[in-house]
Amino acid sequence: MNLDKSKKRIAKKVKMGFQGYPQIAIEYFGRTTEQANEVVVQFIVEEGAEIQEQRFVSKTDAREDEAIQSALVKMIERSEAKTVLQKIGVSRLA
Repeated sequence: MNLDKSKKRIAKKVKMGFQGYPQIAIEYFGRTTEQANEVVVQFIVEEGAEIQEQRFVSKTDAREDEAIQSALVKMIERSEAKTVLQKIGVSRLA
């Protein structure tokens, strides 16, 4: 899937706000706040359920990695997530 198309589809779901469960939360991490080398995706089936987590690592900026962005879209679609949350910016790795 095209990188721009993937990013737009994710942004559209994020803009919808909380719509219920299942829910996916996306957060980018990096050594600096300029480049995200890692993406953490958390999936929650229902309120109070155990959080399932998936990590993706990239040598380049994960926000611009077509394979990672396409995988995120597929995860959202396959899980039938009603809510998609995305933390703004890049969090620094500890």
